Amino acid sequence: MSYPIFGFGFLLMLIVLVDTFETIVLPRTVTRSLRLTRLFYTGVRYAFFFLAKRSRRGGKREALLSSFGPLSLLLLFAMWAFLLVFAFGCMMWSIRQNFTDHGHSLTFGGSLYASGVTFFTLGYGDIVPITPTGRALVVFEAGLGFGILAMIIGYVPIMYQAFSRREVGISLLDARAGSPPTASELLVRHGEAGQMPELKQLLAEWERWASELLESHLSYPVLMFYRSQHDRQSWLAALTTILDTCALIKLDFADDPQWESGLHWQAHMTYAMARHAVVDLALVIGIEPAQPDKDRLPPEDFARLCAELTAAGIELCTLQEPQETLAALRRQYEWYVNGIAERLYLELPPWIVRKENADNWERSYWETLRHL
Repeated sequence: MSYPIFGFGFLLMLIVLVDTFETIVLPRTVTRSLRLTRLFYTGVRYAFFFLAKRSRRGGKREALLSSFGPLSLLLLFAMWAFLLVFAFGCMMWSIRQNFTDHGHSLTFGGSLYASGVTFFTLGYGDIVPITPTGRALVVFEAGLGFGILAMIIGYVPIMYQAFSRREVGISLLDARAGSPPTASELLVRHGEAGQMPELKQLLAEWERWASELLESHLSYPVLMFYRSQHDRQSWLAALTTILDTCALIKLDFADDPQWESGLHWQAHMTYAMARHAVVDLALVIGIEPAQPDKDRLPPEDFARLCAELTAAGIELCTLQEPQETLAALRRQYEWYVNGIAERLYLELPPWIVRKENADNWERSYWETLRHL
């Protein structure tokens, strides 16, 4: 028996099992840097996003980026299986006297083959254990392979259910805040329709949405790489739009409308929950807050924003230094969302609409073809 090789295989098996447990079973995020899944995603992300960066902007690049989340998950499962097969292959070869290959001694290649057949429970029977030690190792590997396969089968549907719940909220924001969503459109559309009191209920729903986003993406961090199904939409853009909207509402209103106190309180609650989600998710994927290279709301855009809101019957800019107050609120979250956007190659939404764009619900593929 070769003790060093057996010890290496056993240690590798433990590392993979701990990593699998922390990724699939443990309902919380592990933040230590030396972790198999974290190292895997660091390497794969750099390689994949390098290819995406070299490709042209447009549909092909977005399709390439959209495939990263699902494809990386499949590659992660394949890596676990390969490492476990290799680990058990090393342990089998270290005690090769306990196995027979048609009467011949077991080679290293034969031990890897026997490990793979056992892990996937194929059971060809050409390489068999002949001692209790070998039989115990084979039974343990077969049970382990079957158990990991069962966990993966249960893991994927739960993760996709969380993805679907996330996308429902993003789709509902389209008609209310535009495509891409902006804080100015969300407030202006409610103000022009006389539905400002209804905005309180909307922000309450987004407070819960942000809470569910935080819970699901802490449990399944790979969901952050899953991009939305529609153009000009993303979970980060939606979350940033809600933060922008809450920051504007926290500036207070003129003329003290009856619905102001309730809306102001709900905006504070939603802002707190959404910022909590942004900060924790940035920590999970190892992003330090980064100051944006370009100001999302320069002074001229802020003046235009105030004018648009006033025209819609929403007088927000009544403080002596409203822009400074808004800037202080923005610094609490914009650095984090900017870092996440750079890491995931996502675009942050503007504060105001630059030009007249049709919302996603107003467009269709066939209408675009007829127009062309």
